[in-house]
Amino acid sequence: MKNVITIDGPSGSGKGTISKLLAGKLGYNYLDTGALYRAVAWKVREEKTDPDNEEALKRIMEDIKITINGDRIFVDRTDVSADIRTAEIGELSSRVSAKPVVRAGLFSLQREMGLKGNVVIEGRDTGTAIFPEAENKFYLDASLEERARRRYRELTLLDPEASISQTIEDIRNRDARDSSRESSPLKKADDMIYIDSTHLRIDEVVAKILDHLK
Repeated sequence: MKNVITIDGPSGSGKGTISKLLAGKLGYNYLDTGALYRAVAWKVREEKTDPDNEEALKRIMEDIKITINGDRIFVDRTDVSADIRTAEIGELSSRVSAKPVVRAGLFSLQREMGLKGNVVIEGRDTGTAIFPEAENKFYLDASLEERARRRYRELTLLDPEASISQTIEDIRNRDARDSSRESSPLKKADDMIYIDSTHLRIDEVVAKILDHLK
């Protein structure tokens, strides 16, 4: 499966930026799996659903309709592209994404999108759970402080009151949840190429990935 490229890694590692650029250079489609979980989190908030209530989450997963059109993402025909990028939704998506019922509900959607081929798919379990058979799998990482700085820079565009100290704490907590959850935890598989982007420019990371493509 050489036409599916997976890029996994923790929050703030640069997966989104790198994946978009890589897809553009290769003429591939781009799939942000994190946006799917954020879309579910948005729905959970709108429905005022308890994110720890498995039955309620199951009902949401049975009813929700998520569509992607370019850079826009829709939930039940509502454009939530900007709304899902807030710190609040990011935190909530980390909680709901740990639930097996949510991961199971989005699994087939991600496989369906990826199996169309020629796609760069990024997230936290794309190379371990969604497309373990992919031949081009990467794990993108960076130091906690650098990842928090990047995330803080994004958040201030939406929330001027965001603080770097709170962003560091949020990412630390998210790392712990993502790597310790029972269902598809964040981890580097043995057949993934590891790239530490802490001291690398964006173009240098893209070049490294291109050099390693099979």
